[in-house]
Amino acid sequence: MGLPSLFFVLLAILPLSSSSSSSSSTSDHKTFIVQVQHDAKPSIFPTHAHWYDSTLSSLSSSSSGSPSPGPTRVLHTYSTVFHGFSAKLSPSEALRIRSLPHVLALIPEQVRRVHTTRSPQFLGLKTGDSAGLLKESDFGSDLVIGVIDTGIWPERQSFNDRDLGPVPSKWKGECVAGKAFPSTSCNRKLIGARYFSNGYEATNGKMNETTQFRSPRDSDGHGTHTSSIAAGRYVFPASTLGYARGVAAGMAPKARFAAYKVCWDSGCYDSDILAAFDAAVADGVDVISLSVGGVVVPYYLDAIAIGAFGAEEAGVFVSASAGNGGPGGLTVTNVAPWVTTVGAGTIDRDFPADVKLGNGKMIPGVSIYGGPGLTPGRMYPLIYAGSEGGDGYSSSLCMEGSLDPSLVKGKIVLCDRGINLRTAKGEVVKKAGGVGMILANGVFDGEGLVADCHVLPATAVGALGGDEIRKYIEVASKSKSPPTATVIFRGTRLGVRPAPVVASFSARGPNPVSPEILKPDVIAPGLNILAAWPDNVGPSGVASDKRKTEFNILSGTSMACPHVSGLAALLKAAHPEWSPAAVRSALMTTAYTVDNRGETMLDESSGNTSTVMDYGAGHVHPQKAMDPGLIYDLNSYDYVDFLCNSNYTANNIQVVTRKKADCSRAKRAGHSGNLNYPSLSVAFQQYGKPKMSTHFIRMVTNVGDPQSVYRVSVRPPRGVSVTVQPEKLAFRRIGQKLNFLVRVEVRAVKLSPGGSSMRSGSVIWSDGKHTVTSPLVVTLQQPL
Repeated sequence: MGLPSLFFVLLAILPLSSSSSSSSSTSDHKTFIVQVQHDAKPSIFPTHAHWYDSTLSSLSSSSSGSPSPGPTRVLHTYSTVFHGFSAKLSPSEALRIRSLPHVLALIPEQVRRVHTTRSPQFLGLKTGDSAGLLKESDFGSDLVIGVIDTGIWPERQSFNDRDLGPVPSKWKGECVAGKAFPSTSCNRKLIGARYFSNGYEATNGKMNETTQFRSPRDSDGHGTHTSSIAAGRYVFPASTLGYARGVAAGMAPKARFAAYKVCWDSGCYDSDILAAFDAAVADGVDVISLSVGGVVVPYYLDAIAIGAFGAEEAGVFVSASAGNGGPGGLTVTNVAPWVTTVGAGTIDRDFPADVKLGNGKMIPGVSIYGGPGLTPGRMYPLIYAGSEGGDGYSSSLCMEGSLDPSLVKGKIVLCDRGINLRTAKGEVVKKAGGVGMILANGVFDGEGLVADCHVLPATAVGALGGDEIRKYIEVASKSKSPPTATVIFRGTRLGVRPAPVVASFSARGPNPVSPEILKPDVIAPGLNILAAWPDNVGPSGVASDKRKTEFNILSGTSMACPHVSGLAALLKAAHPEWSPAAVRSALMTTAYTVDNRGETMLDESSGNTSTVMDYGAGHVHPQKAMDPGLIYDLNSYDYVDFLCNSNYTANNIQVVTRKKADCSRAKRAGHSGNLNYPSLSVAFQQYGKPKMSTHFIRMVTNVGDPQSVYRVSVRPPRGVSVTVQPEKLAFRRIGQKLNFLVRVEVRAVKLSPGGSSMRSGSVIWSDGKHTVTSPLVVTLQQPL
């Protein structure tokens, strides 16, 4: 059997030692996910697990006869979204396993990280909504959302099961007991809970059970927070340290949910994540919510993309966070076209906490500090940590042990953002005797502000504000009146304009794997979101913070993703026949790109107008998604064609799809941009051609009114010629499908080598009642 390109990847990742015996030290063992041909199991083995164990035990004695460092054991077996197992292997074991005829691939494990109210109301979901989304879906009471995250704190009021009917009969999951988590922890709301730690422990050794729970219980807070955003019940009154008072509610308050804990103190390991996907789909979830991500790799090396493909094929909608690598370009993660990728926007609420300087100037900031404040009317001495002796770099960042108490005592300290946790900087200042902190953004963060539950009076200011404060300190230090400041906490402000704004941290396109698929798909609320929080973690997340709060305010695309997961559950409840692609299409084609001033949404980091690379199709609009008129549907064969046209080998496609790929159909599809996606994107390489052109073929399915006529209008990108044929689509019945063709032609522009120019427009179909909008993106690139 010829070894495919993955073999060379394997060699690059696992350098061979001079001795190829498997008696090499366990430090060079790495975890691999091994994919096998599912139908190749010899009949002598009663189960696949026995077969995998036998395969591994045959490796345990090395070819030279020297003893192995202990038997290699199976970490997880996979049988639903993937066929195979994971194990920790030495380089020589990995090569021997790869050479077995029934082994399709070895996928090196990656470590992922989590992507760390008024949002239902801001989205237009209200409890007294008589005709809207919540009413029609009975709040999604038979739908199950699987949350793959850090676990759950089941006692929160957000997870009570009052007035909920019996657990849906289709449910096959269980409530796995463990430390501080009896099997009675589940109820008719939290209907399942599992934990997966074998991958984590294979790399990190035995878990420290004094700091984390060997059970589904959450010792971090992230999973409890994301679960309650997706499916939390109505809780009143809700607030964090007195901020954001009101009703807390998830997107789908009556939906059931199940917790799949895969994230531990050093991250979330691929072998555990894939096991959670496998279990969730077998258990019977309808939606998977994943606020976790890592390095972008080709789909056949990406356990999340592989697990999500299997889930999508089983009819499960997968939403994933875009990542917090913004505002730079090419930072978006979780980019597979069968995953709905969610960026973050602001809502119309903030928490102003302004800095007043000794020269009378006010610098705007934000904070959710809830303890005893600074004395009203009093000005405090102000210093910049970076200019006070010692190692200027670490003290400027207020790193642990970097501040001199004799210089800090009784003062407000300006710290730069970066490296350590924002709230940990406050703890460093407090330990050194400081009375307050101002946290200044760096140039890269721009003007994007995140409110935190600080452990001392503190606020966060933008890069420009930070520059102004530093300049004031420098000038005042040389004058007769030394620098002073105070922080004025103004509580919760509602009705903020403009909103939404694309959050500074939200990861941006273009898509680094498939530029012809625009990512992120949509944005949703992700800045300063109030949701449930465990008892054992202080709201700042700092170990010394012993405050307890039922709710906490967090920011991140981690918070945006479960908003879309909950909305998907509502849409699936209202339209049980819709595929995951149909749900995504409804969310994308009805999204909006204007803010509450009626202008194009702004980019928080720069204050300038944002683009499709920041928000994708736009900000989700739940009511309109309920009745989109037309949808762009997809099935697993369409994705196979897409992979064929993306020049993946037959073996690589089989790794993702678990099927032998037939790429003859794909040639008819033309090119990978013809995947029936709700957005249209093309990247042209300018090889000295004066003109470049392409076409897109799309098929829409009528889900609106039986007799309806849609007419097209085009907003072409600047300098691009766009024609659509036909210009009219006449539907006679619901479920009818019609095709159209979009031709795009553009003239070359002057660009420096390696440079690119992105222009965007849209293709809009309307029948007078529904408006179905697709972003159209044309990128010109000058080769190096």
